[in-house]
Amino acid sequence: MHPSFTVPDLKINAERLQADFEAVAQIGETPGGGVQRLALSSEDLIARGWFADRLEEAGLILHDDDAGNLSGILPCGNLTARTLMVGSHLDTVPNAGRFDGALGIVAALECARTIRESGIQLPVHLEIIDFTDDEGCWRSLFGVRAITGLLKPEDVNDARVDNGPFRAALNRAGIDPRNVFAARRDLSTLMGYLELHIEQGLRLERANTCIGAVTGIVGRATFQITFHGQAAHSGTTDMYRRRDALRGAALFITRAHELTRERYGDGIFNCGKIDVEPGAFNVIPSKARLTVEIRHVNARLLGEMETVLLGMARECAASHALTVDIERVAGMPAAEMDERVVRTIEQSCDQLDLKHMRLVSYSGHAAQMTASAVPSGMIFIPSVDGISHNPKEFSRWEDVVNGTNVLLRTMVDMALNYVG
Repeated sequence: MHPSFTVPDLKINAERLQADFEAVAQIGETPGGGVQRLALSSEDLIARGWFADRLEEAGLILHDDDAGNLSGILPCGNLTARTLMVGSHLDTVPNAGRFDGALGIVAALECARTIRESGIQLPVHLEIIDFTDDEGCWRSLFGVRAITGLLKPEDVNDARVDNGPFRAALNRAGIDPRNVFAARRDLSTLMGYLELHIEQGLRLERANTCIGAVTGIVGRATFQITFHGQAAHSGTTDMYRRRDALRGAALFITRAHELTRERYGDGIFNCGKIDVEPGAFNVIPSKARLTVEIRHVNARLLGEMETVLLGMARECAASHALTVDIERVAGMPAAEMDERVVRTIEQSCDQLDLKHMRLVSYSGHAAQMTASAVPSGMIFIPSVDGISHNPKEFSRWEDVVNGTNVLLRTMVDMALNYVG
């Protein structure tokens, strides 16, 4: 370690961080003040090029893998040392805000530059990484799942759906779909993962708190539930003899919301898509297809919610003389963040005299994929009015700087003290 270095002395260059943030925000900028960099789009690739240039300028070793993850490595003197991975994503949802994902990238980059310029000799390699398709334009958390070995063949082949457009997008970006599984890392070479992110909610702002130390990330499961009835004339069919698929579906949605609130306080149920056939105003629906999502931060309770709510769907169908088909179409595991990392984040906040609180994340992040293999943690900063995935998404610059300094101290503490 540099002889004059002590942790309280270490601070990021806030002006340089802001310049990077504003530069990224101009890539894919939309008229309403937001950004749009869909994964593997031309805007995403331009942002990757910008990131690669900044990594090389910072003296980091550029690296990309077979899944398109792009990173810069600050090596230590020991070739066999493990790696601390810090990052986020540059891709966005459609018509997004400027902070989601990109903030974590520029913050991690600035922390790496600060560490290198300070002369600190860390006993681990430091890797700053941009994950491919984190937002799920094609496949949610694609890049980090490739690294952790959690990709499945159906993520790229046509076993369930036509993935031809996705494979074409990968090819256009110079990523061979046949080789994406080769991005899998030997996880024993990693010593941890960290990410700075906006909260995307109101808890920190309401509590007038600067930093959230994330204790867990919600798991989620998505199902397609199809109620089958019988089409008939809406005017001539007895109200008491109808097999109305939409009526059964509506009963299920209402009861699922009520049960989730009553029994699972931290659980989430949502139905955001309904397709009805034949879809005529004067015909009783013969089919109602719902896409529903269940979320919970506790893996056991998430499993219980699935069992109870899917059983309820069958009961609602039977009560209206309907049949029901249920297909699980996606899922992400609930994950606990490493308690030692959570405490280290809190200690970093205390060093900076920043008010902090523990909270869970109700949105998905790369850390839920890394958590089962390596010590993982996330740092949240407040989101004004809780708005995210929207051009109005905003965090105060003071909070950005505070969060980045907490990230910096947590990185250094982990690197120096988690090695053994």
